[in-house]
Amino acid sequence: MSDKMSIFIDKISQFINTYYLDPIKTDSGYNIVNTFTWAIVLGICIFGIFKLLKKMEIKITPEFILSILPFVLAGSSLRVIEDSPSDIFHPPLSYMLITPNIYFLVFGVTIICLWLSIKLQKAGFVKDYHPVFASFGLVWFFLNLGTLLHFENVVAAYVPVFVIGAGTGLTLVFYLVARHFKSSIFTDPLNLSILLAHMMDASSTYIGIEKLGYFEKHVLPSYLIELTGTALVMYPLKLIIFLGVIYALDTQFEKDEESENLKMLIKMVILILGLSPATRNTIRMMLGI
Repeated sequence: MSDKMSIFIDKISQFINTYYLDPIKTDSGYNIVNTFTWAIVLGICIFGIFKLLKKMEIKITPEFILSILPFVLAGSSLRVIEDSPSDIFHPPLSYMLITPNIYFLVFGVTIICLWLSIKLQKAGFVKDYHPVFASFGLVWFFLNLGTLLHFENVVAAYVPVFVIGAGTGLTLVFYLVARHFKSSIFTDPLNLSILLAHMMDASSTYIGIEKLGYFEKHVLPSYLIELTGTALVMYPLKLIIFLGVIYALDTQFEKDEESENLKMLIKMVILILGLSPATRNTIRMMLGI
């Protein structure tokens, strides 16, 4: 191997370590490079999931989105098990909980449970697969939560109370304002659920940074918090993004079935992007992890 090729490979290796591997190993958060990369990967995954659900003949409805939320809770609580200092799981099982393996694990389990639920409906054992599918996720979530409570102590029980209370209160205020102005878009239950998830995420970020000594890992929020000197900036940030994205989704998409399905999938992903970190942050802080 020539010296030039060796230098080139070393630089590539250093780049990958600096922007991708080291942040995972040290849990130091995100940077511009890996944030942009994960955004592209997310876009590809959304397209792949859209094709997969279409092949499975699944229409993405509010009922389907509601039934998948327990798996978001399960995946987020599983991440806390990975974060736990108690080393709850040991190799080789613990290797499955390392990022990004844990994402494939959660996705795989979710798809298997979805497939099984649909099979039960087609076989006539159940009338509707949605409650069965949701039940699988709830059982998994409570098993994770029970495991964490067995190995860890609750040190800040007020955290989930604050996160859920603040998120719900702010969403209610927004709903009342939207109803006053007769906005059908911003009084829609699914859209309000998206706002609720992100208000809870903002609340978990606020209490974690301002009261408990945690730090923000994402690039833009971290920059804005440093710029303003307060994590309260997460509330208007989330609200501005919510207003723009939801309005665009509900006004710019075509009305055909495929476009409607894609719009609902994007809404589901946005909801998950709020609920997942809110759940993980809240459980971590409650247990002092």
